[in-house]
Amino acid sequence: MATPERWLLPDGIEEVLPRQAARVEQSRRMMLDLFASWGYELVVTPHIEFLDSLLTGLGKELALRTFSVTDPLSGQLMGFRADITPQVARMDAHSLRREGPSRLCYAGSVVHARPRALTTSRSPIQLGAELYGDASPAADIEVISLMLETLQQAKIDDVHLDLGHVGVFRGLAKAASLSPAAEEQLFAALQRKAVTDVAALTAGLPAELAGMLKALCGLCGDRGVLERAREVLAAAPRSVRESLEQLQHLADVLAQRYPDVPVYFDLSELRGYNYHTGVVFAAFIPGVGQSIAQGGRYDDIGAVFGRSRPATGFSTDLKTLVSLGGTDEPSARSAIWAPADNDVTLWQAVCELRARGETVIQALAGQSVTDAATTGCDRCLVREDGQWQVRKI
Repeated sequence: MATPERWLLPDGIEEVLPRQAARVEQSRRMMLDLFASWGYELVVTPHIEFLDSLLTGLGKELALRTFSVTDPLSGQLMGFRADITPQVARMDAHSLRREGPSRLCYAGSVVHARPRALTTSRSPIQLGAELYGDASPAADIEVISLMLETLQQAKIDDVHLDLGHVGVFRGLAKAASLSPAAEEQLFAALQRKAVTDVAALTAGLPAELAGMLKALCGLCGDRGVLERAREVLAAAPRSVRESLEQLQHLADVLAQRYPDVPVYFDLSELRGYNYHTGVVFAAFIPGVGQSIAQGGRYDDIGAVFGRSRPATGFSTDLKTLVSLGGTDEPSARSAIWAPADNDVTLWQAVCELRARGETVIQALAGQSVTDAATTGCDRCLVREDGQWQVRKI
């Protein structure tokens, strides 16, 4: 029987070696400093918790991506976090219980039972920011702006912004009094932009309403889409027209702030439809099929934790940002080689150097100063006149 190759990792699970790990950590610190400069406070969530809490409000997609195990202490099902967003929502609703806006951010590893796409990692480092307690478009604009600033900080070029609003389809579906099953079928057809299927599924509806639902497949493109949508959906319920007005307002402000970022509108793009309640957005770059950052408004997520609050946020994979961006590798730190000696005065000298920010590597048994270069040392500690001095190698 063949000996198993024990060094193999599961598909989609990666290890991060020193040079890349240094870039990831440098980027993490930069991003968290950026978030802090906007007033976002760092939180740390548990890697595992009870499954019914972990999956709250986020539907089947997250359930399929979540590993579950049985807790030997309680007998209840637990899950390894596949998305940090619901955990932060619980913190805001139950643990913090603040009045007024609350800005929270996070950076932590998650694990996916199934990847988002064939080429994506199952062990991303999720980086994100959430703004609770404000239902105004200003909150959406702030979060989208912070997402774009994050991508700029990562030195990712040629970013394209995709904007949509789930309220458009939701308002039309409500007006059509669709059953949950029929709404799900129509939703799936719109995601495929399957015009024939949409026509078949809306055949029994009033002609005007059916025409508006069919029109959603073609309402995608640049800012001109919003003008066409106002004409095509003029007879739509008020909530639909208000959704279009929100998109127009966001587009106007973002165009002033980021005139070089192309904005694409798609009124049939309903990512996260089961939990998003308003604006949805994503960032893309040419040559990458999946969004590199995404988010939206999800006002009802905290209700199950006893406190429903308006909420909007975004997330991204830190490892993806590092691999796609132009962030420099951290400069190699020079180091000092110390001999293998238990002399207390040597130990004191090493401690003093480390306290001043120097890297000191002490030799192990059998090593000498000739081994120093392999560890990146360019200086060494030598005893001169009874004192330990730093000298170039």
